[in-house]
Amino acid sequence: MIDLATHAFILLFVVIDPISLAPMFAALTRGESEAYRSRTAIRGVVIAGVILIVFTLSGAYLLRYLNINTASFSIAGGILLFLLAMDMVLVRHTGLRLTTLREQEEALHKTDISVFPLGIPMIAGPGALTTILLLRDAPVLSLHTLILVCVLIVVLALALIMLLLAAKITGLLGETGANVITRVLGVLLTALAVQFILNGLSATFPALAGQMTS
Repeated sequence: MIDLATHAFILLFVVIDPISLAPMFAALTRGESEAYRSRTAIRGVVIAGVILIVFTLSGAYLLRYLNINTASFSIAGGILLFLLAMDMVLVRHTGLRLTTLREQEEALHKTDISVFPLGIPMIAGPGALTTILLLRDAPVLSLHTLILVCVLIVVLALALIMLLLAAKITGLLGETGANVITRVLGVLLTALAVQFILNGLSATFPALAGQMTS
């Protein structure tokens, strides 16, 4: 179970990437009061947390309802996470990990950004939702699911801390520093994404699994 918690923490931390959220949040809340930034950060994390936890508890049922087996989703999810990793390595904002330029412009004209774009898609984006579904392969009432929910809460708590300290983190790291960390995490996510694809292929083609282990 320690291995599960460690694996889930690394994957969720890399995908949600709290460090890169700080500069974006600081830019979206520039000129606002400290109270507004704190209130918005808390609301955004809570909203994203509710969405991710619901997916954790109901994701398997959703796949079953759509008649999608775990192996197929593992391959598809691995491909999506690989594209997400490429965005992180190249520091591109394509909408998979952070908001697009048009979404940022729209957010600047909103008085409350806690739901959009902070909660969705900056925190509970396609990558995070896919990761939750990939990690969730046990019954709802199980230790596996409990550990996954606890790890998710820890990662969201770290994201909240980063958002509350966004101005300081931005001043300390700068854009270059944040991009360097994002690139390193992107390389790690690339390897994890490939592993998901290999797991799905192994489950679909047992003979291939034998060749890979021999």
